[in-house]
Amino acid sequence: TLFRGDSLRHVHKETVIPNELPLVQEVTTTLREWASIWRDLYVGDRREMFNSVRDMIYDLIEWRSQILSGTLPQDELTELKQRVTSKIDYGNKYLDLDLVVRDKDGNILDPDSTSTVSLFRAHEAASKQIEDRIQEEKSQKQNVDLSRQAKFAQTPSFALFVTLKNVVCKIGEDAEVLMSLYDPVESKFISENYLVRWSSQGLVKDIDQLHNLRSVFTDLGSEDLKREKISFVCQIVRVGRMELRDNNTKKLTSGLRRPFGVAVMDVTDIITGKMDDEDKQHFIPFHCSDLTDNMSYSLFPGLWVTLKLLPGDIHQIRKDFPHLVDRSTAVARKMGFPEIIMPGDVRNDIYVTLVQGEFDKGSKSTPKNVEVTMTVYDEDGKKLENVMFPGAGDEGILEYKSVIYYQIKQPRWFETIKVAIPIEDVNRSHLRFTFRHRSSQESKDKSEKIFALSFVKLMRYDGTTLRDGEHDLIVYKAEAKKLEDSSLYLNLPATKVELEEKGLSTTGKGTHNLGNCTISKDSFQIATLVCSTKLTQNVDLLGLLKWRSNTSLLQQNLRQLMKVEGGEVVKFLQDTLDALFNIMMENSDSDTFDTLVFDSLVFIIGLIADRKFQHFNPVLETYIRKHFSATLAYTKLTKVLKNYVENAEKLTEQLLKAMKALEYIFKFIVRSRLDGLIDWYCMFPADCREILLPLMTEQLKFHLENQEELEACCQLLSNILEVLYRKDVGPTQWHVQIIMEKLLRTVNRTVISMGRDSPLIGSFVASMTATLRQMDDYHYTHLINTFGKMRTDVDFLMETFIMFKDLIGKNVYPGDWVIMNMMQNKVFLRAINQYAAVLNKKFLDQTNFELQLWNNYFHLAVAYLTQESLQLENFSSDKRSKIFQKYQDMRRQIGFEIRDMWYNLGPHKIKFIPEMVGPILEMTLVPEIELRKATIPIFFDMMQCEFHFTCSFQRFENEIITKLDHEVEGGRGDEQYKVLFHKILLEHCRKHKYLSKSGESFVNLVVRLLERLLDYRTIMHDENKENRMSCTVNVLNFYKEIEREEMYIRYLYKLCDLHKECDNYTEAAYTLLLHAKLLKWSEEPCAAHLTQRDGYQASTQGQLKDQLYQEIINFFDKGKMWEEAIVLGKELADQYENEMFDFEQLTWLRLCPQSMFWWSNRSGVNPPTTFALFFPSQNKMFIYRGKEYERREDFEARLLTQFPNADKMKTTTPPGEDIKTSSSQCILTTEITVKAAMYQFQYSRPVRKGEKDPDNEFSNMWIERTTYTTAYKLPGILRWFDVRSVSTISPLENAMETMQLTNEKISNMVQRHLNDSNLPINPLSMLLNGIVDPAVMGGFTNYEKAFFTEKYQGDHPEDQEKLDKLKDLIAWQIPYLADGVRIHGEKVTEALRPFHDRLEACFKQLREKVEKQYGVKTLPAVDDRRGTRPRSMLRSFTMPSQQRPLSVASVNSISSDNSPSRPGSDGYDTHTE
Repeated sequence: TLFRGDSLRHVHKETVIPNELPLVQEVTTTLREWASIWRDLYVGDRREMFNSVRDMIYDLIEWRSQILSGTLPQDELTELKQRVTSKIDYGNKYLDLDLVVRDKDGNILDPDSTSTVSLFRAHEAASKQIEDRIQEEKSQKQNVDLSRQAKFAQTPSFALFVTLKNVVCKIGEDAEVLMSLYDPVESKFISENYLVRWSSQGLVKDIDQLHNLRSVFTDLGSEDLKREKISFVCQIVRVGRMELRDNNTKKLTSGLRRPFGVAVMDVTDIITGKMDDEDKQHFIPFHCSDLTDNMSYSLFPGLWVTLKLLPGDIHQIRKDFPHLVDRSTAVARKMGFPEIIMPGDVRNDIYVTLVQGEFDKGSKSTPKNVEVTMTVYDEDGKKLENVMFPGAGDEGILEYKSVIYYQIKQPRWFETIKVAIPIEDVNRSHLRFTFRHRSSQESKDKSEKIFALSFVKLMRYDGTTLRDGEHDLIVYKAEAKKLEDSSLYLNLPATKVELEEKGLSTTGKGTHNLGNCTISKDSFQIATLVCSTKLTQNVDLLGLLKWRSNTSLLQQNLRQLMKVEGGEVVKFLQDTLDALFNIMMENSDSDTFDTLVFDSLVFIIGLIADRKFQHFNPVLETYIRKHFSATLAYTKLTKVLKNYVENAEKLTEQLLKAMKALEYIFKFIVRSRLDGLIDWYCMFPADCREILLPLMTEQLKFHLENQEELEACCQLLSNILEVLYRKDVGPTQWHVQIIMEKLLRTVNRTVISMGRDSPLIGSFVASMTATLRQMDDYHYTHLINTFGKMRTDVDFLMETFIMFKDLIGKNVYPGDWVIMNMMQNKVFLRAINQYAAVLNKKFLDQTNFELQLWNNYFHLAVAYLTQESLQLENFSSDKRSKIFQKYQDMRRQIGFEIRDMWYNLGPHKIKFIPEMVGPILEMTLVPEIELRKATIPIFFDMMQCEFHFTCSFQRFENEIITKLDHEVEGGRGDEQYKVLFHKILLEHCRKHKYLSKSGESFVNLVVRLLERLLDYRTIMHDENKENRMSCTVNVLNFYKEIEREEMYIRYLYKLCDLHKECDNYTEAAYTLLLHAKLLKWSEEPCAAHLTQRDGYQASTQGQLKDQLYQEIINFFDKGKMWEEAIVLGKELADQYENEMFDFEQLTWLRLCPQSMFWWSNRSGVNPPTTFALFFPSQNKMFIYRGKEYERREDFEARLLTQFPNADKMKTTTPPGEDIKTSSSQCILTTEITVKAAMYQFQYSRPVRKGEKDPDNEFSNMWIERTTYTTAYKLPGILRWFDVRSVSTISPLENAMETMQLTNEKISNMVQRHLNDSNLPINPLSMLLNGIVDPAVMGGFTNYEKAFFTEKYQGDHPEDQEKLDKLKDLIAWQIPYLADGVRIHGEKVTEALRPFHDRLEACFKQLREKVEKQYGVKTLPAVDDRRGTRPRSMLRSFTMPSQQRPLSVASVNSISSDNSPSRPGSDGYDTHTE
């Protein structure tokens, strides 16, 4: 089985039995390929497409089983094969797979045994057929009325599709169900019958037709759509006993056709398109004419049908609606011609309607039960078999028996039968009608004989066909045996009109004796309608069509033609035109009839130009294109036309008519001229063709060079090449040589000049490819030998190379035409290699070297090698193996040729450096290892070649770095290439005397670049844009490091675009600022690489910098970084004022800072929180600038979205080794503070070392501080940077820092109260109480216990200086506290007076103690300090810079706003370590 298991993943390949039908093997392969795609659709949740593919797979599996069963009849097997191939081709197109081309039997074409032209035409036909099917499917799914209306508007023909679902009527006997279209206004049927034979069991008689009762009523035209009403009529004729109520006591006659009922439905709305629902089932009730007492047949008799109007003739319908109309669908034609009769549409139908009769009862007491039997005989009395058809869907019959009306004297039948007689037998045939009384009793019925006869000949005495309309036939009586002898009645008059023409009366009551027959007084009428493209009822037209029978009347017949009614002429258009041109050609030695034929042709063209017949224009076009074959008619037509022009004064009227018909006259002339050549060529033997071919090629060359009649020329050339490809036409080598010499370059130029949208481009390329394909080694050798040093030879090769490259880059054939494209590639490869030999032989020496020609060759060869259709690794394994098995890897073949051609250049190589670096690089990046090994050494050859001439290879290096960036970004290159590049070039460089060192540096440089570019390309497909930003920064830093400014700027803009997508406007501004820093405020011209964006219109660096600054200021404004925007604005304003004198812009800039200050103060900007992000398992830490108002919880949630498998750590304790070495991912985040102009970031947390001292918690309290110094300030070009260092401080240093920060806090608070007497007192109260009251925070007593002891000083003698500074800090705290207590006393309210008193008491005790132990410190007078900003602290009491931490901010501190910025940095250096 094809599928095993319940999952799509379990797809196992079965073993293909060699003797299987090729189609079965194709189905098996197709199912495997589709199953893989089906699984992908399931995984991708593409449900609609998944369901469609599932249905197609199930259909193929079912059909495959039916084929393998071997039980199908041949006709059904053929039809099933057609359905299978149609489904495969449609499915391949639906899934964007390759187009399969087939022969007429549905087998896949072998390109090796098929001509190029045939292969192209097969692709074209298959593609159109599938596209039409897809459009139909879309139209059905969308059910768009507009699409339907458009289809109907484009076609003059329509058809009504009818499906008979069921007949609800238990008749009890066999029956015939006849359905047809009827015009109730004109009271006439307008279509043939569709006949279904129904069995007495209530089912269709042919059980194979069960559920497949379909018919299509064709040939309806616009006139039918305009009918006031159209009805769908269904008649039921019972076949059995005379009466249903007859019992079985006596033996009854059977097989009698008796009327039973009729059903009628108005289908006008369906025909006119107002109603369109093919799935709706319509119930049409029966009106029964044979009711009996037994009502068991049905309570509500009727039939169920579906109806749908389809556009097009029967051929178009079968193509457009194969699911509705196939070969088993009955076709009921219109009783009349369609509006357009296409050439080749041969029809020869005569419709005979039994109208009515009147029969005397004779010796019987009641009127007869008359049955009419109709047969067709020839003049010898032989009955013609199977030429009568009672209805579509039924086979031809030998004789037709009418319905019997019981005891009716004047029966009215109105039964129509189609008679289709071979055209050659019509003139010898006649219709014979015999009349017989039928009895209900079988015994009596057997004794009943034929009692009368009527007949009518189908051809009149003048050779015209029987006239349309009613015919009153003579009813003859004679002995039954004599009536069977046609010789006894054929010479008698058949109709009463003929009888009158012979002078005999038909009004008498008696009978007339005519030989052995007697004319009865009975009457019988029939009606006939001839629908034939071969039988005419017009004697003048007949005279022309049969002109050979009497050539003496030819001139008269030609003149009479121009008097024939137009409808009759267009009906026989092809035969009439054939007759005219046959007259002209068979009288080629004489010009007797030329003018009359010409005038007749003008008459016909004029007819079709008339509005009444203008829809026959396509018919005339088709005739000229496909059926016209008068090869020398152009000489005679041209001669007559020339005569009219030269004698215009005498022949004014004729010339005027000819001018109106000139378009088609010229089409006949051109087609005659070209077709004459091809017809002769195919008809004559090889030796004659050698004479004809030069003539043909000269004609083709003339027309092609003048760009005229391109379609005809292309068809002619294609047909010639088709003939030459055949194996049964003798030697063709010389013929191909003639085409090569005369037409190859002309066809090439036609292809070059022709637009890709031309409908002929595919055909011309196929002809050009066919010519090259049919040229063998002899032809190429001959071509090469004809090349000299002439300019025309160079031009030919140049044109060919340019054309090949253009065709490869912009293929004229769709991508799914794989067979055609691969065959073309094979032909091109051979041609390229042959032409390469010409370069080596003719254009390589110093004198004749053609630089541009060689350059074109290399670009063509690389374009060929890198074209998409040859990249085997992009195909499925099955497709890859098929192509490789048939064509090998053509990339390797052309690649080795390119390598050899490069080395052949010798001293000319330097002329191709650096221009050829890019193409060669593109070639080496193709993922074919042998090709890479063979071509990468070319790079070393280029290096040493340039080094030989310039003592460096700088141009080569610059070019390969630039091109490598574009190629890798475009998807080329991989790890294997990096390894091979490094290994091969390093080996070559190390062997070179002068390039060993510089070459090795270059190779390492390129490898480093490759690593970054491959990482960048990989990460560019990552959904996480932050990862993409980080990778982009790595690449741009590398380009800055190696001083590739152009590439550096290119990646700056890539980074800027990423920031804009994420609304990171601040970062986008800083990124653009890096570009702006590369520019000067000067009038220096702007290099091309500096203006890489189309939005910048600048010719000087100053102009570009101005535009960049404006955009940067805009980004800073959006990012609420107004302080940065103001700085740039001031710089820009200085330029406007002093350099550019642009006062309009200056005014704007003056207002801009004020607006920004206002918004800054009003919005109260809260800078984003900064976070530290730690990945323990990777030992990585980053500083991250959060979003505006982003909390830590939100930041962590965002991270966990990016890293869904990560675990968030709950504590800030450093992770242990188990976490660091774990394969799982952990994340730790903390908020950090910023110091030193946003270059330094710090997080501090308390850490205890040693055992805990219950009496003094400060003795072993350490602070672990993580400090990071960035190359960029944050914010910068990224929102994050990695951590570099971790440092810790001792408990003593912690105490010193705490004291210093506390003193600064008191000083700042005191200063604010000195400057503003209205400040509230509460914050000051809390600050003072927390310091002077030991019960609140413990004061500095804990420091004394921890550090000012003999034990500590003995254990840490190196800390003596720090201990002295801590004592100084304690001493300096007293004067600040004194100011604070004093101010507090001045502002305290009476309610807080007790609190202040206690505060003063505590401070007094503290002051006495400190001044006693650590000395007295004095501050300047209060008045001296009022209104000035205090120093943060006396620097003499802080730690030396070399011992002090990089940042003095902690999580409990307030950062200072006057810290010095990082010295010597402009904030934009991109270098990282």
